[in-house]
Amino acid sequence: MSQRRIFLDRGVGETRGVVTLDGRPERLILRRDDEDLRLALGARLVARVASVEPAIGTAFLDLGDGLEAILPFKADARPVRGASIEVEIRSEARTGKLAVARETGAGQGAPRLLEAPPEIAEILTAIVRDMTPIEGREARAMADEAEAEVLETVHRLLGGGDIAIEPTRALTSIDVDLGERKGQDAKRVTRQANLAAIAESARLLRLKGLGGLVVLDLVGRGHDGNALLAAARLAFSPDNPGVAIGPVGRFGTMELSIPRRTRPLSEYLQLAGGALSDRALAQRLIRRFETEGAAQPGARLVATCAPGVTKAAEPLVRALAERMGARFAVTADPACPRDRVEVSAS
Repeated sequence: MSQRRIFLDRGVGETRGVVTLDGRPERLILRRDDEDLRLALGARLVARVASVEPAIGTAFLDLGDGLEAILPFKADARPVRGASIEVEIRSEARTGKLAVARETGAGQGAPRLLEAPPEIAEILTAIVRDMTPIEGREARAMADEAEAEVLETVHRLLGGGDIAIEPTRALTSIDVDLGERKGQDAKRVTRQANLAAIAESARLLRLKGLGGLVVLDLVGRGHDGNALLAAARLAFSPDNPGVAIGPVGRFGTMELSIPRRTRPLSEYLQLAGGALSDRALAQRLIRRFETEGAAQPGARLVATCAPGVTKAAEPLVRALAERMGARFAVTADPACPRDRVEVSAS
């Protein structure tokens, strides 16, 4: 029977929650301290209906301070332009797409936040009930492991072979490769690889925060469609309601539709080209400061890094000083590679 555990890493500048499945990261929930909670999953707000587009069954909502969301509606429930309504965020914004809300009732007054989204600890205990999150060093290590796996493209399969997960604007493609997986019965080997790929794909898509249309390119031919469909239903059951799974097609692919609820983790951690963002690098620097500061309680620590990372790290260093004392500093070096940080003690 599968076992899940939960971890809570309360860092400087961000909090990270992790759910593990049989010891491996299954979900990473990340929330930055300066994040606008009005766009987070579960936030309840008063919104103003800015415009209504009956042709596409969508209203555009003004959430205040330039923030927007969309509200899908049915023909018999068209909202009124200019009206105030209460809404709940059901899908977070992502690159090129607004957050999606659902109407919960009539509203009064100007757009504003009524109720903040659940805290990460609440989200974790809602996923794994009757369990207290593990904190401290073990949680920090597990969150680092989860974050590293989010950033990978190719993932090894137990028993050999691998899968490559690559999001595009239209869909997420998953390619299955046999690699070094061996066996005399080729049909049995490919069946085992495909079953392993389906289970691993479900875990990794949850971990990365990916949804929408997913195309899984299976290996081999002459697939046992019923067995693969049953495996997919089981593997993706935690993502319900809203999962739709198609049969294996003539070209050996399986198509799935998975509800989009949270912002993809790559948008927190990476730039458009795939490099780590200045903020993600700054958070890594702060975690290193915390570790070395605890190991050298009397030392003054100075980090040298690229200018963009330095700028992102400065407010985090001030927050760290409130916890551990004013003995941390960052200096900018234009010649320093973005992904390199040098820390020295004095």
